[in-house]
Amino acid sequence: MITAKLTSKGQITIPKRIREKLGVASGEELVFEERKGIFYIKRGVKKSSFDKWVGCLKGGKKKRTSAIIEELRGR
Repeated sequence: MITAKLTSKGQITIPKRIREKLGVASGEELVFEERKGIFYIKRGVKKSSFDKWVGCLKGGKKKRTSAIIEELRGR
């Protein structure tokens, strides 16, 4: 069993062996999930550089993709 101490600020240091198994590095997010009173720690989902564009065309006029691309390129 691997243990870690909780600081007065509610922080813990994840032991190196656990970090390596999870494949996480400094600054990455961890997800804490509870199921039937047991907590699981998982690696957070890494965001793609394309995520900021998801849904940007929703609700617009129905245009052909080629027309949208031409408009974005300034043609």
